[in-house]
Amino acid sequence: MDTSFIFFMYLLLVNAVAFSLMGIDKRKARKNEYRIPEKNLFMWAIAGGSVGSITGMYFFRHKTRHPSFQIGMPLILLVQIYICIRFLLPVYALI
Repeated sequence: MDTSFIFFMYLLLVNAVAFSLMGIDKRKARKNEYRIPEKNLFMWAIAGGSVGSITGMYFFRHKTRHPSFQIGMPLILLVQIYICIRFLLPVYALI
């Protein structure tokens, strides 16, 4: 299998999980159940699911008032974009 295909599938899976976790946590918040720790939500974003996390935040209207999420999630996304441009694009330019 091609490395870029595996990387794309990884990002797809991580973003789907991050999006789902936002929805699950929102449902748990409404039912007053045990919640998903914020550090877990951030870890999924750091693992590559920042787009899914941000999309889930606004789709489910969850954690949108928390400054740590308003600033943290877009900041994680910007760092990931920088890393892709800085380190991954030069590799693909050589191919």
